[in-house]
Amino acid sequence: MTKILVINGSYRENGITDQVVETMAEALQRAGEEVEIILLRKYPIEFCLNCRECTQQPGEAPGKCVQHDGMQELIDKIEKADAYIFASPTNFGSVTAIFKRFMERLVVYGYWPWGTNAPKDRKANVPKKKAVLVSSCAAPGIMGRLFFSTTKELKMTAKTIGADTVGTLFTGLIAQEEHSKLPDDIKKKAEKLAKKLL
Repeated sequence: MTKILVINGSYRENGITDQVVETMAEALQRAGEEVEIILLRKYPIEFCLNCRECTQQPGEAPGKCVQHDGMQELIDKIEKADAYIFASPTNFGSVTAIFKRFMERLVVYGYWPWGTNAPKDRKANVPKKKAVLVSSCAAPGIMGRLFFSTTKELKMTAKTIGADTVGTLFTGLIAQEEHSKLPDDIKKKAEKLAKKLL
């Protein structure tokens, strides 16, 4: 059984991002896989202090943060998972602020002793896991993919924790209605994409 961890940075309850994530999770569960969804809007993560204490600790394991919130538990979940879904709608051309806050706390995956010019990737020499990326925007999807940085930031997240991106789903024109329903064609794409994690 594959353990799949979903990190969802959407603000909107049952919005398009939530619906895509739920569709993928249901497809994976039908295939007999274990899926856990983390809603960052409900998860206790503080802002990074930029103290770099975590980056001073050597080794392949993520460094320990000085803050005592939910992030260590989330790092433990990331480490135990076999594959990932990272999801965030586009706000002001990039991932949401809550997803960005989560991204910044992933600094624990860098080894960066004082006096060195750049961090070393703790996951550079470990076997890569798989990740699928989910995003959306109010603009047409092609514009979102070309001009916004959301997908790039989601890919950076996957790379930081030691995962290769095996597929992306970017849905456009999601702000046409107050309570949008996931179109059938996007639902089929989401179900197909989820299978790439197996």
